Amino acid sequence: MSRGGSGGRQRVRTARGRTAQSTRWLERQLNDPYVRRAKAEGYRSRAAYKLLELDERFGLLRGAKRVVDLGIAPGGWSQVVRRRVPAAAVVGIDLLPVDPIDGVTIMQGDFMDDHAPGQLIEALGGAPDLVLSDMAANTVGHPQTDALRTMALVETAFAFAVDVLAPGGTFVAKVFAGGADSALVAQMKGAFTTVKHAKPPASRKGSVEWFVVAQGFKGRPQE
Repeated sequence: MSRGGSGGRQRVRTARGRTAQSTRWLERQLNDPYVRRAKAEGYRSRAAYKLLELDERFGLLRGAKRVVDLGIAPGGWSQVVRRRVPAAAVVGIDLLPVDPIDGVTIMQGDFMDDHAPGQLIEALGGAPDLVLSDMAANTVGHPQTDALRTMALVETAFAFAVDVLAPGGTFVAKVFAGGADSALVAQMKGAFTTVKHAKPPASRKGSVEWFVVAQGFKGRPQE
């Protein structure tokens, strides 16, 4: 399937039935140090290192006792939480099935469903001090549409966070390049002490993803 390239880089031969795009994706995976590191360290995806790097910068997991993981699949972020704060209660939800993770309650379903937020908090057993959202809408290939669809998820996750977070809590969400829109950022600044955008090193340079990090929850923003 592959052969060594110059400098040890793995190159993938185009196979019958494999598109050029899928060949490029596979070659990128084979040569991605984060993919290799995730495999060696037992993480389900390279995305685990995005949270690890965000935690190093912002101290997201320091003292966390209850954590909600929105868009948990395949589970890398919850694995990080369990390793860094083993005593924390963790609940996650995703449309996709997720293999069990020791110490994590996993729900399969649509977070946008009216009953989902209440079910998450009931399973968690109390107000979270950290709400993580790695959710992104399925792309349709039209950048503006894709950005709007993902921003709708961010807005819904934010509304959930301000409804359920404990005082002083933190909200982290994936956004597209350019970050959260100005109106949403203004709402976040009304509800949190600090709001910052960050692109961790594990996020590929060519990726349009960023993360918004809101810390120090102080209450529902003013309408």
